[in-house]
Amino acid sequence: MRITTQAEYGLICALHLARRIDDGPVTGREIAATERLPGDYVEQIMLKLRRADIVKSTRGAHGGYRLARAAEQISVRDVMNASEHSTFDVHCGSHPVEEARCSSSHDCSIRPVWMLLQQRIDEVLEGVRLSDLLLQESEVRERVGLLSVPVAPAGRLALPILQG
Repeated sequence: MRITTQAEYGLICALHLARRIDDGPVTGREIAATERLPGDYVEQIMLKLRRADIVKSTRGAHGGYRLARAAEQISVRDVMNASEHSTFDVHCGSHPVEEARCSSSHDCSIRPVWMLLQQRIDEVLEGVRLSDLLLQESEVRERVGLLSVPVAPAGRLALPILQG
């Protein structure tokens, strides 16, 4: 899995609006300048967030963007899906190695691993809200269960998101 620039910037923009919830609408240019992001790129991302009902826009001299819902009601997954349309790309469907080999009628022992990974990633991202990200990093680490990174046997990382 790779977090794309669009997904990361989308989350930065949504979090910016969550921090400024009481300031009224904020322009895309203002978000871009404050967060040091490319202005045109921010506008494209804000359009995607608006279409997904993450943000609302207001036109006019005092226009701009604001969250469409409370930060407690918007998950990281919501923002990533709006920015990128998916959180994890299972290549079996989108980029098959070979059509016959990757079809659902073919027995593939790898596919369940990718499906489980997609499910767990989505569960983690759904469980983290914009309101959680308003906290300090140490508090976010605690909320997501990442107090320390455990080490599994043979030097492999035991990732908390993959433990059932």
